Amino acid sequence: MTINDPIYGEHYIDGVLAELLQSKAVQRLQKIHQGGASFLVNPKWNVTRYEHSVGVMILVKMLGGSVEEQIAALLHDVSHTAFSHIVDHVLEEQDEDYHEQIFMNVIEASDIPSILQRYGYDYRMIEKWEQWTLLEQPLPNLCADRIDYTLRDLYTYGMISKQEVCSFLEDVTVHNGQICLQSVQAAEWFTEAYYKETIEFFLHPLNSYGYYILTEVLKEALQRNILHLSDFSTDDETVLHLLRNCGDCEIDKMLSSLHSKVVLEESDTEYDICYKGGKERLIDPLIYINDMMQRASVASPFVKQCNEKAKKQLKQNVYVKIKSV
Repeated sequence: MTINDPIYGEHYIDGVLAELLQSKAVQRLQKIHQGGASFLVNPKWNVTRYEHSVGVMILVKMLGGSVEEQIAALLHDVSHTAFSHIVDHVLEEQDEDYHEQIFMNVIEASDIPSILQRYGYDYRMIEKWEQWTLLEQPLPNLCADRIDYTLRDLYTYGMISKQEVCSFLEDVTVHNGQICLQSVQAAEWFTEAYYKETIEFFLHPLNSYGYYILTEVLKEALQRNILHLSDFSTDDETVLHLLRNCGDCEIDKMLSSLHSKVVLEESDTEYDICYKGGKERLIDPLIYINDMMQRASVASPFVKQCNEKAKKQLKQNVYVKIKSV
């Protein structure tokens, strides 16, 4: 089958990857939005976990990753619940890793093990994440997961151009199993793009508002037994349907405040919502030039400055005053 991806273009896949792509477990991700509540407050913020998962698989393939690592890439987010990381806030999971905690349970309850077995693969290979060095790396390194969600979100939301994406991808290479860049310019561009994603988008007042309100809605629904934890294993659409048809006036009122016309103002003195800063997400790509590997922050004062600024910004809370709903 042929996939035409807006970021990476046309790619052909077959065999185990094509069958996994069509599995119920992977198809469910089409109804789970990457940005949690984002699509409820801005319909254009609509990238799904499915689009991202397919993109990461393609990027791993482009970088020379094995079929096994492409499988891991396609499946790495398969355990995400409805509204993605919103559930971490609802359950007060400080490390934002609930989907990782339930990953193998979700895999084992799905059609994935039987598909993999037909092609001679043991599904338990997936959880050995340390072997998938292209797919996942700890910050501040680059990895296919981190590159894809940054490029995909920013391109889809009009914050970077297709030409910028293509130029950057031409600069990406792999050395000793590690994704790195071949120029200081590419490292500077991606560093700036990454902070557009993690600060300007993730911590956008409207995004912070959406996260806060939906978290409160879901906490309330769980407390009143309108929802149960198992409902989050469905998808955004299903959970929203349950909420909108529960007949609870308070839930209905809170849900109706999630829309794109809400008027907000950032104010740390007079505010309705304090959205606490999340993970310290600092990036410092490796650059491989003239047989020498070094951090971008060593080669570029610009990257060093970006990181120092981001470190301060990511620690700060977002204070939002609701002017009109």
